[in-house]
Amino acid sequence: MTPKHTALALLEQEQAQASIVTFCSALDEMLGGGVPLTKVTEICGPPGVGKTQLCMQLAVDVQIPECFGGVDGETVYIDTENSFLLDRLVDIANACVLHCDLITQAHKQDDQKIAMQRFTLHNILSQIHYFSCHNYSELLAQILVLPDFITQHSKVRLVIIDSIAFPFRHSFDDLSLRTRLLNTLAQQLIDIANQHRLAVVITNQMTTRIGSNESQLVPALGESWGHASTNRIILQWERSQRLAALYKSPNQKDSTVQFQITQKGFRDVQAVDPAASSPISEMNPRKRPREHDKE
Repeated sequence: MTPKHTALALLEQEQAQASIVTFCSALDEMLGGGVPLTKVTEICGPPGVGKTQLCMQLAVDVQIPECFGGVDGETVYIDTENSFLLDRLVDIANACVLHCDLITQAHKQDDQKIAMQRFTLHNILSQIHYFSCHNYSELLAQILVLPDFITQHSKVRLVIIDSIAFPFRHSFDDLSLRTRLLNTLAQQLIDIANQHRLAVVITNQMTTRIGSNESQLVPALGESWGHASTNRIILQWERSQRLAALYKSPNQKDSTVQFQITQKGFRDVQAVDPAASSPISEMNPRKRPREHDKE
């Protein structure tokens, strides 16, 4: 039997795989360049910490043209909590367009000038395909038809489910059935990420686990669900600071970074002038960008 790939070829393919930047360079570095394609990334955290804000940031950032180091893709956004805020999305998209426009003015490269003609607010909004699911049955049905939709929209490079927990935490008395459905859903999402070479991003809520001596906040849906994702990020508060902690990754060490949410979107804590010192503007525009600058 002839092997389909060698281990070396798989390693080189993995290392060459693109990522979607978050516009928080500390978080991008922690993830090894951003949210990776072909992987499932889970974002956990309490209400109001920034999960939906990060999802909307990624829905915009995945569309950054290749000449700026982006992947020039589209987004499928599945909303189960009615938390999608169009006004915030417009703010984030406008900030991203302005940033790339400033880079274009600084570099004066023809391919960037051409790209900016179509990298507009109107086009960004038109390339985020929004679906609302009100219960777990609608969510499962949407995931079932998702491969056909992606085949028809070949530029989709990001699928977001915000959140996975809500429809499964409030509709089930039979926990064994819930576990079976979640395991099936997890495998479907893994297959979609691999077969279509896109990133799947899932948000999850937190719940309290009662131990013998103390209680602690942990991601919802149980330990078996924790195997669904390749990367697991937990957003949390420490006094007035927002923190992002990487708790699970196949190739990055566990670490914690700070972030903030500004009018422009998800950003580093140390605010900088994006035209003057942005990592995107300082690097080769063909390389992966790592950029700077409220749920």
